[in-house]
This record gives sequence, structure tokens and C-alpha cells, in this order.
Amino acid sequence: MEAPKTIEHEIGGLKNDALRFGLQGVKSDIVGSHPLESAFQSANVREEQMKRKILANTYGSAFPLKQEFDRKILSRFQRPPGLIPSSMLGLESLTGALEDFGVEDYLQDVHDTETMRAPDMHHGMEVRVGLSKGPVHPSFM
Repeated sequence: MEAPKTIEHEIGGLKNDALRFGLQGVKSDIVGSHPLESAFQSANVREEQMKRKILANTYGSAFPLKQEFDRKILSRFQRPPGLIPSSMLGLESLTGALEDFGVEDYLQDVHDTETMRAPDMHHGMEVRVGLSKGPVHPSFM
């Protein structure tokens, strides 16, 4: 019989490592997001679909496909996990997110807060290669 090639991180039958990722909240599993947040996300999806239809009618059906390929390529390009987060500048310029002025632009960045954990580069690379489970960077303490 062949041994499995992945290492399972199960402690007590749960696939949750509380020491590494922190405690999980039950409320976030039961209750969905805020109604305004879900409406905002669905409006963004509708806007993207409308933009694709307009581009297909104006420039032909191949142009939105090319933009989707470019978006997939640019969304994969990231820095290795570490102290400096990936800015995704190419993806932001393609989607037009550079023109948006959000709350994070004039308030303190989430990565600069005092409650932010220092990133573990070894764990981030383990997750990326498939040796470990969980988020690449556990965000808050």
C-alpha cells in the first residue's frame, strides 16, 4: 500500500491549528456578511458583467477574453510571503482600482497596526507549495 504524499495536520480530528491560526469564531460561520456589503459585492459583479458586454459589443468578443487572461496572469504574480505585502500594481492598473480612493488610502494600513502578527515566511511557503493548510498569513493576534 502506498503512503500518502501529503502531511495531514489533524489534531484531535479537527483540521484547525489554534496555536498557529488563532481561535475560530462560530458566529462568522453562521451569520453571513452585512446586507450592505453583500449588496455592494453584487453591484460590483453586475457592473463588471455590463463592462464586459459593452467591450464585447464595441471591440468584438475576443477583447474581453484577452482582458480576462491578462487579469488571471496578473492576479497570480505575487511577492514571496514576508514583511512587505504584494501590491498587485499591474492588476490594480488593469481593473482601474488605482483610480478608486478608499478608506485604506487615508486611514492606517491594516499591516501597520500593533495587533498584526509578524508574518512567518516559512509557513507561507509551506502553504504555497501545498505542505501545510491554512491561510498564508494569519492576520491578527
